[in-house]
Amino acid sequence: MTKKSAPATSATTQKRATPAKSEKPQSGKVAKSPDVFALLRERIVSHEIAPGSRLREQELADEYGAPRAKVREALMALQERGLVERIPNRGAIVVKLDLDQVFEIYQVREVLEGLTARLATENTDPASWQDLVELFDGPMQEHVEKGDYEAFVAGYALFRRRIIEAAANPVLTAMIDSIYEKTQVLIRRIIVLPGRGEQGLKEHRAVLAAMRRGDAEEAERCRRENMRSAREFITRYKNFIF
Repeated sequence: MTKKSAPATSATTQKRATPAKSEKPQSGKVAKSPDVFALLRERIVSHEIAPGSRLREQELADEYGAPRAKVREALMALQERGLVERIPNRGAIVVKLDLDQVFEIYQVREVLEGLTARLATENTDPASWQDLVELFDGPMQEHVEKGDYEAFVAGYALFRRRIIEAAANPVLTAMIDSIYEKTQVLIRRIIVLPGRGEQGLKEHRAVLAAMRRGDAEEAERCRRENMRSAREFITRYKNFIF
């Protein structure tokens, strides 16, 4: 099911933080050029630049104080990651996911995230997960009860970062990161759905309990169940999300 996209708008018309600017060289030193790819990537995945927005090379070059060639390289890299589509005679457009694409991504996430949890458990001392067990038993519970979902998402990001680092598989890391970029906004939308915060908290506790015991197979099973549960919430509330 594909929802009709709104007309493309320029990224410069979107609300955003103060743009990075080049600094004048001091004492003969050349100012460091900004990382245009990283800056644009963060703004796209956070929806600071909305899906359907047009990215014009010259406008971005002026905004970031970077050579136009560097902006073009950044847009090509974003296209390779599926965040931007380059259309002849129209330039680069921020990609908008439809429901079918989201389901396909979550099917792949289920496998990759489950594998990550298993490898992380196999590679580490079970006691090393105790701090995250305590985080999800205490502060994360309070975040859900108070409806502080920004803090909850921050805690979830810490959980993901730790297990990805512990899995220690660069190929797996790259695959998960490329998918996560496309679902970061959806995660924020899903967490506020009725009952999702409580359910997600319960599921993450189950993953961490298995990791704390050193049970790699159970950690993988629980993490995959967590991904399936998220997909079910998307199905149930798709009219509110898309």
